[in-house]
Amino acid sequence: MTIYKLLSVLLEYPDRELFDNLPEIRQALDDCLDINEAERAVVRKALARLENGDPTEIQADYVQTFDLTPQHSLHLTHHLFGDDKNRGPALIDLSELYKDYGVEVAGNELPDYLPLILEFAAYQEDSDAQTFLSDAVKVFGVLASNLEKANSHYAPLVRIIENRASLTRLAA
Repeated sequence: MTIYKLLSVLLEYPDRELFDNLPEIRQALDDCLDINEAERAVVRKALARLENGDPTEIQADYVQTFDLTPQHSLHLTHHLFGDDKNRGPALIDLSELYKDYGVEVAGNELPDYLPLILEFAAYQEDSDAQTFLSDAVKVFGVLASNLEKANSHYAPLVRIIENRASLTRLAA
């Protein structure tokens, strides 16, 4: 499992399946090769919170954080366009990109949903994933800052994405 897949899982709604699969997710983290020690520590902390917390409280926190607070939306184009009519073409462009790679978006999720974007990135070569994510690096920064202002446990996970999306990282 790649770092992007791990982050995707940790940024999804924490349902029963997630809680049931925490031992496998922790093992995947231990086996993950494309992660540095600082990132590993952040992911371990997120996993410990899931393992030791009350599932109902964790779910309520997720809903409050991402579903009820527009500044924390996991739909990235919301941060760029809000409900403006220009959001539609951006969503269509992203859908077309997925189709070009043979990816079919299942369910009723919009293509700009961060866990879905991370799933897509997880199947790219690392440099391609960084380039793909770099288009949204400013959005990741805004989202992480908004989450930090709210003292959210999710902020460090988004900071990992922002740091990995930075094109200066590619040049290093």
